[in-house]
Amino acid sequence: MGGTGKGVGSAAADGVGSTLLEILNVKVVGSGDKVVVLSHGFGTDQSAWNRIVPFLQRDHRIVLYDLVCAGSVNPDHFDFRRYTTLDAYVDDLLLILDTLRINRCFFVGHSVSAMIGILATIRRPDLFLKLILLGASPRFLNDWEYHGGFEQAKIERVLGAMEANYDAWVRGFAPLSVGADVPAAVREFSRTLFNMRPDISLFVSRTIFNSDLRGVLCLVRVPCCIVQTARDDTVPLSVVSYLKAHLGGRTTVEILNTEGHLPHLSAPALLAPVLRRALSR
Repeated sequence: MGGTGKGVGSAAADGVGSTLLEILNVKVVGSGDKVVVLSHGFGTDQSAWNRIVPFLQRDHRIVLYDLVCAGSVNPDHFDFRRYTTLDAYVDDLLLILDTLRINRCFFVGHSVSAMIGILATIRRPDLFLKLILLGASPRFLNDWEYHGGFEQAKIERVLGAMEANYDAWVRGFAPLSVGADVPAAVREFSRTLFNMRPDISLFVSRTIFNSDLRGVLCLVRVPCCIVQTARDDTVPLSVVSYLKAHLGGRTTVEILNTEGHLPHLSAPALLAPVLRRALSR
């Protein structure tokens, strides 16, 4: 299923991969034959999975890492010229898997990481047994035939607020994004948002809002499970229907009876059994 034993690879590639593992704080925990990669979304880091890992680690080997934009990563490693599209994040993910000698895995991606997983599986379908897409959206901007949840004017207001006063923006955005009345989850999300350097946070937000992956969904050939809360101000349920209709692989949908964009923070006991079920199929 996967392994961390030595395989064939150049010393140079190994060196670059090992450096990346260190930069992105890669950890492998748990035991079992199944390898599961947990990839966090914008504004969090791998600690967002802390309440989920105990449910999975007994029978899964779990790979955790931080996106390069996360506040837990030295901001000197964020290259503004390189990370202009999601493809550079895909490069990082694939290099992590190759360096760890993982040849088959399940991938759980939250929000932007769901899209990173989609792009990765199009590029290397051999690596992925299944994608579990949590709070996923191929496009946040509305157009005449598609409801992504945001008009251009609203996106510009969000970016303007981030630029004008990042602290004030975080204090307003965190509870809105968490959605559910779970103060501990709001505090946790606020903490990781505050850890991000504001200029990096703004740059990554622009990258995400400018992304449009609708045209590549049909190229996905591995099974997918879309997991979504019943009410998410960031990703409307119409996006779930769109993903289900346009993903190329066999796709199932799980709607969680809670609200908000971060159920792994706000409702882990509700999300964990759904993940375990998705990973067992």
